Amino acid sequence: MATLKRLREEYRSSLKSMDTEEIFDLIFYRPIGFVWAKIARRLGVTPNVITIASIFLGIGAGVAFYFNNFWINLLGAGLLMWADSFDSADGQLARMTHQYSRIGRILDGLSGDIWFFCIYLAICLRENATSEFFIDHKWAIWVLASLTGVCHAIQAAMADYYRQFHLYFVKGEEGSELERASDLRERYRNLSWRHDFIQKLVLAFYTNYTVGQEKRTPSMQRLRRALDHRYAGKMPPMEFRTRFRNSGKFLMKYTNILSFNTRTFALFAAILIFRMPWLYFVFEITVLNIVLIYMVMRHERLCRRAMEWIGEK
Repeated sequence: MATLKRLREEYRSSLKSMDTEEIFDLIFYRPIGFVWAKIARRLGVTPNVITIASIFLGIGAGVAFYFNNFWINLLGAGLLMWADSFDSADGQLARMTHQYSRIGRILDGLSGDIWFFCIYLAICLRENATSEFFIDHKWAIWVLASLTGVCHAIQAAMADYYRQFHLYFVKGEEGSELERASDLRERYRNLSWRHDFIQKLVLAFYTNYTVGQEKRTPSMQRLRRALDHRYAGKMPPMEFRTRFRNSGKFLMKYTNILSFNTRTFALFAAILIFRMPWLYFVFEITVLNIVLIYMVMRHERLCRRAMEWIGEK
């Protein structure tokens, strides 16, 4: 009984926050990820190694989605789900063993981009080879995929940013991976291209990623500056943190819609059920962009209200 209780406590400690967890993740991916994390910890495998393994699984899924064959496509779906269980495991292992790093966070985000790049590429090549319309208009699927890729990048970046901002109020700075572009620029300037080439290159991309997040959230940035000024760079009082958390908790479901599970459900439906992979691109451009716009508008409104709570306008 004591062992079971200890396992439950260890499992809960491997999660980010119940506020930000998605129901399907809690039912499926997090338990599987926890098992992978326990095995990896026993074998001495690091979170970054698991992340790299997930990249190869995601690439395998993309290759499988190229073929116009149900069973091979089903194999691809299984590989993608396996990759996501590893994506869950690397974060859970990092929290269990306190092996945090900025490289790990960047690599974790990059892994999903590589999966979907391979999937997009496979869909485009498949449609050019099998779809009558796209055989005659080969350029159309590539334009559609490029537009979808841009939308996907923005959707994923903003969902992650709002999730980290929420975690900042739930768990404080140590429980959040919220960054500031100004701090990243300072670290970038302190690195040398000669001695820190890889680190500086990675930080350059990550800084631009963070700059994009900040540009799309002007009200959030004003709130962050106001809180820094009012509380001298320290954490806001618990009363404010609790109020903001309770007011913004409902928005977490929209960040979850823009995360992995909703995308893969739509992807699997387009490929396995409708047998028209291009429908997935339409889903991302229409449905997920509507969710993104709504989420940004509601969160910006919440940040403006929070300014009033501390007597700022």
